[in-house]
Amino acid sequence: MKAYLKHYRQSPRKVRLVASLLKGKDVERARVLLDMMTKRAAGPLKKLLDSAIANATEGGKLEKKRGLYVKEFRVDNGVTLKRQMPRARGAAFPINKRTSNISLVLEERPEMNNKQEIANKKK
Repeated sequence: MKAYLKHYRQSPRKVRLVASLLKGKDVERARVLLDMMTKRAAGPLKKLLDSAIANATEGGKLEKKRGLYVKEFRVDNGVTLKRQMPRARGAAFPINKRTSNISLVLEERPEMNNKQEIANKKK
């Protein structure tokens, strides 16, 4: 239950601000948070989350999305586009246009109804 977004044209530092808020959240709650966020990265990350949910429910792997949560939301550096800006006296000033590679992993939460299972998990 994975989804990837490669070469997204925003710096990884800015995208990580949004992604770090969603780690460990249920998918329903994560979608609501992304709807309410004013960051530019929220829109593409919401599409990525919807894609991961569709990948999880495709082919009868998972019947409903209620038990899903965001296990991993990783933002890595992508390709850096190098440009130049003219400056005083004919000098060239470098500009780095950064991109992000984003990977999202969803997983189903295990249901723990039995007290013995909970005790075993703690050990």
